Amino acid sequence: MQAYKTFVTIQHPNQIVLDNLPFKEGQQVEILVLAKDEHSQPQVQQLKSLFTETQSLPQIKSLSEEEILDEIRAYRSGQ
Repeated sequence: MQAYKTFVTIQHPNQIVLDNLPFKEGQQVEILVLAKDEHSQPQVQQLKSLFTETQSLPQIKSLSEEEILDEIRAYRSGQ
């Protein structure tokens, strides 16, 4: 399945106009419409900042793949 993503601003609530699509005439496509949640943007930005901050901690950089796997094994075994 080929995916194509674009953004439009609703001009009239009864219709959405899509143009210059990369599909052939007669090709069947599935349409999924998602409204952008403007209220979640600050939360998303805060989460991204937290990830960036966490990833830059010195102790994170010193963890090896083996240490991470050991932690996962210990957690899964209930230790």
